[in-house]
Amino acid sequence: MERPIISGIQQMGIGVTDVHEAWKWYRKHLEIDIKVFEEAAVANLMLPYTAGTPKARHAILTLSRAGGGGLEIWQHTDHTPTYPDFQPQLGDLGLFVLKIKCRDTARAFAEYKNAGLEVLGAPQADPAGNKHFFLKDPYGNILQLVPATEFFRSQPVNGGVYGSIIGVSNIEKSREVYSDILGYDEVVYDKTDTFDDLAELPGGKNKVRRVLLRHSQPRQGAFSKMLGPTEIELVQAIDYQARKIYENRLWGDPGFIHLCFDIVGMDKMRALCKEKGYAFTIDSAADRDVFDMGEAAGNFSYIEDPDGALIEFVETLKVPVAKKLGFYIDLRKRDPKKPLPNWMLKAMAMNRVKG
Repeated sequence: MERPIISGIQQMGIGVTDVHEAWKWYRKHLEIDIKVFEEAAVANLMLPYTAGTPKARHAILTLSRAGGGGLEIWQHTDHTPTYPDFQPQLGDLGLFVLKIKCRDTARAFAEYKNAGLEVLGAPQADPAGNKHFFLKDPYGNILQLVPATEFFRSQPVNGGVYGSIIGVSNIEKSREVYSDILGYDEVVYDKTDTFDDLAELPGGKNKVRRVLLRHSQPRQGAFSKMLGPTEIELVQAIDYQARKIYENRLWGDPGFIHLCFDIVGMDKMRALCKEKGYAFTIDSAADRDVFDMGEAAGNFSYIEDPDGALIEFVETLKVPVAKKLGFYIDLRKRDPKKPLPNWMLKAMAMNRVKG
C-alpha cells in the first residue's frame, strides 16, 4: 500500500475559556503570533465528540516564525467550557503536555521566570540527558520546553509545537497508532521508574513507564521545512489507575483537544488507518470535495488512539501566505513531496499580530 505523506505536526488544539485572551498570552510570551486563520462557525461534523449536537465555536490557528507546529486556540461560544472534575495526573489517558521546541532552555527559563510566568521547577535532564522544563499557561495547560536544533528562523528563543506527552494504558498497543501510522519508529529511551525531571508535574512522583519516540525518516511535503521534526512521549501509569482526561466532557472543553498532522493523500490515510484497525471517526471528505475554512481550505479527519485521544489529519489545499497582498497558494498544483521555498514560508510572517 502506498502511504500518505506526513509533513509534520500542523497544530495542537487547545480548548480555552477566552480565545482572544489566550492568543494574546501566547503571542506575548511565546511569540506564536502568525495568524493563519480566524473563524467563528458551528462545528457540524464533530457530533461524536460534542454529545450529538452541533456546537458554535471561535478558533484561531497561529504559528511561530521560528518553525514548529502551530496552535489551534478554540473556544466554545454556545456551551460553557467545562474543566475536568479531577486533577489530571501524569499517566492519565490523553494529551497531557504540549511540547514546545526551544533553542536554549536555560535562557528561556530565565526569561519566563523573570516575566512572572508559572514555571514548574528548574530545568532538569530527561533519561537521554536533554535538559527541559515545564510551564503552565493561564488555563492550567502544561507546556514542556524541549531542546531542539532545527529552527526555521533565528528568533525567538522558542519555536512552535514539538510534540506531546501522551498518557496511554498500553504502550505496545498505542504504538500501532504512533509508530505504525504516524511514523514515530525510533525509540530514544524506554524507562520504567520514578523520575526527578517529572516530579513537579501533577502525579509526577508516581512510578511510570515512559517511551520517547521520534521519526527516523525526514518529513516531506509543502510545510515540512517549517514544521520540522517532532517527538512523542508515551507514558503508562504503573502504580495507579489512570483516568481519561476528557471523560464526561466535550471536545473543545479546556485542555489539549487534539493533535493534528499535516498530510498529503487523505484517501491513502483513510485506507492505511482502516487497515491498521483505526478507521476514521470523522471524515470531512465523506460528503464534500473541499472543506472551506474561510481563509484556508482543505479536508480533515480524525481517528482515536487506543485510549480515545484524538488525532486529526488535515490535507491543506489552499492557504494564505501573505494575506495583506492577497497572496494565497493552491497546493494541488505542486509536487506533493516538495517543500515550499523558504521565501514563501518566510512571507507568512507578514501575517504576524504583535502585542
